[in-house]
Amino acid sequence: MMTKSALVLKAIKFEHTLFALPFALLSAFVAADGVPTPSVLGWILVAMVAARSSAMAVNRLADLQHDQINPRTASWPLAAGLLSVRAMWIFAVSCAGVLVVAAAMLNRLALCLSPVALLIVWGYSYLKRFTALCHFLLGLSLAVAPVGAWVAVRAEIGPPALVLGLAVLLWTAGFDIIYATQDLDFDRAHRLPTAPARLGIAPALALSAAVHALAFALLLWFKALAALGNIFLVGLGIAGVMLVYQHAIIRPSDLSRVNAAFFSANGVVSVALFFFGAADIYCH
Repeated sequence: MMTKSALVLKAIKFEHTLFALPFALLSAFVAADGVPTPSVLGWILVAMVAARSSAMAVNRLADLQHDQINPRTASWPLAAGLLSVRAMWIFAVSCAGVLVVAAAMLNRLALCLSPVALLIVWGYSYLKRFTALCHFLLGLSLAVAPVGAWVAVRAEIGPPALVLGLAVLLWTAGFDIIYATQDLDFDRAHRLPTAPARLGIAPALALSAAVHALAFALLLWFKALAALGNIFLVGLGIAGVMLVYQHAIIRPSDLSRVNAAFFSANGVVSVALFFFGAADIYCH
């Protein structure tokens, strides 16, 4: 059982929960103008982890045929046959059920919106076969986190949450375009409409940089809407440096540091924004 659980966590890349979770917490702290009650904070964490886990399980199921023949992904647990399709579906549906329960424990609006959240995070896995906007659809899946956290605290959708959600959408789309450069040849061979496959490496990286610039502008707007002060500016500065850094270490002729750009730099972005945002709220 322990081995299978470890394989499931490996299959869904559980550590990547780090990307969206800090934004959900930042949104919750701003909505509460401080630390949310332990109950609300706890159910937000449960809902966030459950939604993301369910989404990634469905993603692995949807991509199974491609993952099995892609050299980069063929060794992943589901593709390698270390996990069964049945087990992964049970996990995906169970996590979806946990999300709905968590939403019900928060408030009525959260419960009503939980099927919409599931439709978004599950839908990306299938729509990405048909549209070049797949990176932005993934971004929308992560943007659900800060909007949902705001709903959890205030039982409404507020402008700061929408702006932060849009920033997360663009930030995610930007780094997903970088990540997709690894599969350029495979995606072209199998007609998968990623930005690198459609545009080529250099134009795709330029698009990613432009999208990240817009995301940073939206974060500045979020700061104003949330009435955050100079402490949060430190976090924004770190985030800006990390955004520039990930584009500086990637070249069309050298993609060897894609993983550093994808995980390390973007992990710092989300954690820094939450840490300094929470500190700003606490100090005021």
